[in-house]
Amino acid sequence: MSPASVETLINLLMLLALLAALTIWWATKHGGRRGRIAERARQAALTQRPDNLAIEEVEKGSGFAQRLIRRLAIIGDRLPLFDAKYRLKLQKEMLQSGYRSRSAVSVLLAIKFAVGLICAALTVMLGSHIPVIGAYPAGRGVMMIFVFITGMIIPEYIMGFRAAQRRKAMAGCLPDALDLLVICTNAGNSLGVSIRRVADELATICPPLAGEFALTADELKLSGDSTRALHGLAERINLPSIRALISTLTQSMRYGTPITQALRTLSRTERLAHIVSLEEKAAKLAPKMVVPMMLFILPAVVAIAAGPAVIQLMDAIAKQ
Repeated sequence: MSPASVETLINLLMLLALLAALTIWWATKHGGRRGRIAERARQAALTQRPDNLAIEEVEKGSGFAQRLIRRLAIIGDRLPLFDAKYRLKLQKEMLQSGYRSRSAVSVLLAIKFAVGLICAALTVMLGSHIPVIGAYPAGRGVMMIFVFITGMIIPEYIMGFRAAQRRKAMAGCLPDALDLLVICTNAGNSLGVSIRRVADELATICPPLAGEFALTADELKLSGDSTRALHGLAERINLPSIRALISTLTQSMRYGTPITQALRTLSRTERLAHIVSLEEKAAKLAPKMVVPMMLFILPAVVAIAAGPAVIQLMDAIAKQ
């Protein structure tokens, strides 16, 4: 056999070994009494959902995107590699990122698994070009496992980055939302009506915060359990300022204190904290500009200032 054929055979054996390891893991999860009990509990949880199945939300559309999401949701529901505790953690992260669909966690798990397999396959196929390690099949196998795990982690980090950016955008608009909430409560509106009006006003300024406020207003209108709806808002946004707002509102409703005065104090505090954070960022700007100035601006200034003198000196030396 030629060296290329041997290398191709080794790559195929590595991929088959990875698939065999995943199959053994799947069989271990499903095997035994505990595995059968866990599988029945998971299937029961899937069938007892209010919509009967998570993927029914995307079955209404017939386009390519809807079909792809439906199939990813099916794969994610059947993956045994992730337990219920990890799925619950991902569900909280998806809620904080703005994905409220019941199939969001299943789609994310399927994407994690697919990205890991794709990265592992690319590592096996291109592993021979890696310096030092590529010459040894064992090194390529270790690299394949490492890249597979890394590929499964990347989508979760991307989701966390999206959640952080979303929280940052909502934190910047929160003082304005509190000011609007103070105005609405001063006008005599109830808490639910005030939150709905604030959501309508913020729809073009900060859509994420407007969407969360609109959902809270709907929960207040439908359920009537204000404490649960407000705590749900705090869990979805996950900001200290929002938790302070929810604590202020719940204490005001529990003890009968005026909501307007509490909101006015909290709005003033948040506005001051926002101004202090802007001043802190402005104070950090000067030290951050030192390195770019030394790397990009200072060499140009030195070249312009000392360039003619260096040229004249070189001409004088050449004439001698």
